[in-house]
Amino acid sequence: MAQQLAPDLAPHTAPLTRRPRQSAAGLWNISFGFFGIQIGFVLQNSNMSRIFQTVGASLDDLPALWVAAPLTGLIVQPIVGHLSDRTWNRLGRRRPYFLTGALLAAISLILMPLAPVFAAPLVFAAALLWLLDASLNISMEPFRALVGDMLDTSQHATGYAVQTAFISAGAVVAAIFPWLLEQAGVSNVAPPGEIPDTVRWSFWAGAAALFGAIGWTVATTREFSPEEMARFADSRAQEEGASVRALSTKSYAAPLVWIGLGLAIILAVDPLGLEKEILLLGGLLAAYGVLSAVAIAMAKSGRAANMLSSIVGDFSGMPDTMKRLALVQFFSWSALFIMWIYSGPIVSQYFYGSADPATPAYNEGANWWNLIYTVQNAVAAVAALVLLPWLSRRFGKARTHTICLMLGALGFLGYFVLRDPELLIVCEVLKGIAWASILAMPYAILASSLPQAKLGIYMGLFNIFIVVPQLLVATVMGSVMKAFFPADPIWTMLFAAASWALAAFAMLRVTVPGEADHA
Repeated sequence: MAQQLAPDLAPHTAPLTRRPRQSAAGLWNISFGFFGIQIGFVLQNSNMSRIFQTVGASLDDLPALWVAAPLTGLIVQPIVGHLSDRTWNRLGRRRPYFLTGALLAAISLILMPLAPVFAAPLVFAAALLWLLDASLNISMEPFRALVGDMLDTSQHATGYAVQTAFISAGAVVAAIFPWLLEQAGVSNVAPPGEIPDTVRWSFWAGAAALFGAIGWTVATTREFSPEEMARFADSRAQEEGASVRALSTKSYAAPLVWIGLGLAIILAVDPLGLEKEILLLGGLLAAYGVLSAVAIAMAKSGRAANMLSSIVGDFSGMPDTMKRLALVQFFSWSALFIMWIYSGPIVSQYFYGSADPATPAYNEGANWWNLIYTVQNAVAAVAALVLLPWLSRRFGKARTHTICLMLGALGFLGYFVLRDPELLIVCEVLKGIAWASILAMPYAILASSLPQAKLGIYMGLFNIFIVVPQLLVATVMGSVMKAFFPADPIWTMLFAAASWALAAFAMLRVTVPGEADHA
């Protein structure tokens, strides 16, 4: 991708102005691409285990194959954020990455259902999953930054709410499309080793929807030039290279601590009888320590213009608001990953009376979970457009997020205390409100608090606090449940409720400039 370094967004002598307010059509155009991105993510999340097993993977192989998704986001988003902050060409600043990611993701979606025809179908499917997830992340990260680029701070809450509505709408469409195909007569079964037609056509339709939605945003949105951005009153300037120079003054003590902690976790797995997935957690901590040490060494040697030192320096020099929101994100996404792993089996076991996947009752519970999870996403779409803007105007963005997280915690608590499956709809409504807020409010607060010249890299780094809790839950929760609550997954809902309550309390430490009157 050809790129031209964007001029530093330093203050100009021209009078400062505010960004023009975007119309409803402008807000739609800026975020419509996320509708397609979410279709891609949901098709991936809903069908990849089925595809892997079709081409020969065992149940025990699935966690190792699935680790591609969070790891890819962890690596790709900060890199794309760093690069997009420095890009300016005829397509703009963020749009070149939208288009690149859309093209690669569409190709991946088209090829994925064809995996069985290749000589090594499991290897081909696993490689395509890495490519698909990387491509979706290449497109997704700049979309978060684009809202901050294009909107005045007074419209940030509305802009991210519109983006959330498209995310939720895309999730609903992708979830029900295979079912609609089956109702239309498309076969949902296939001979051993082949992908059902419902999955094939869902992926191919998803490729068209993804490329079309992102293409719409690329075609209808004109990004502000670096010169225009520099004249906006809320374009907080930050000297280029400041984070690397700050990094050059740091010692190697912190990297050594991370390396030591990672190695200690790895060495403790066998003696303590921990799940093997915890090896990944230790490896990631040690790898971060090594990369930090390398980045510090490069900064001390005077090599300021390198991506690794810039990213590590920006991570260690995060603004205070971002640090406080990071804790909120950690608890928020820990609960979400617990939900995605355990909710289906819990509904079958505790609300329909069967933990055996071979029984009709278990499958009835699984179908009910799929339905009410769709309700959650539908509620999120409506809440993003109606409830969140109203709450934000009334209470401010920070308190709005606190309220929504507490409502979501009550939704998780309902799973723990209720036993009527129909009442779970109420729980999903409460969780849908929280889900809408999680996708909107932290980004609205962040975009209003960051230096504009580094909006992309900070949005990419913010993703770390989504990925790390998912990896932590994936590696640690199994050991906790095995040790304390074997065969009783319902306790995970209490963990999730407590996690969202802690996130709500953590939000009380977050302040947003100009919202003191809402406190």
